Amino acid sequence: MKNGYIYDFAKIKLLITEENGNITNIICRNFDSVTYENKETPAIKQAKQELDEYFAGNLKEFTMPLDLKGTDFQKKVWNALINVPYGETRTYKQLAEMVDSPKGFRAVGSANNRNPVMIVVPCHRIIGTDGKLVGYAGGLNVKEYLLEVEKS
Repeated sequence: MKNGYIYDFAKIKLLITEENGNITNIICRNFDSVTYENKETPAIKQAKQELDEYFAGNLKEFTMPLDLKGTDFQKKVWNALINVPYGETRTYKQLAEMVDSPKGFRAVGSANNRNPVMIVVPCHRIIGTDGKLVGYAGGLNVKEYLLEVEKS
């Protein structure tokens, strides 16, 4: 069973889960769909500390240990997301080009939506081609908030 902890910061409530010393999920919706034991482990403590520093504007790159489960394509997209610099955005089309799938922006969007560790793998930095905020599992208000955190 996963260990888990509810992290509550300002406008965002997150469930952080961990297995075998690695963070497996950071999600802000559908907590009921995840089975976990409420336990604060060293990896969860590190995740909380890094999230605190991120929200304070003092952390731009996360170092917490991760165990991301997904298809090879999803992992390729998630690795590309990590390379989108703090405070910058890219479009779904640009992300598709980054993973050598220039016409695969829908597949990229699907992989982006299945990102198990929001914020750490910064899927909030991906926007529509027209510059509008679109498609965020945490809700567009959360996406907008995270982008504002990174602007200040």
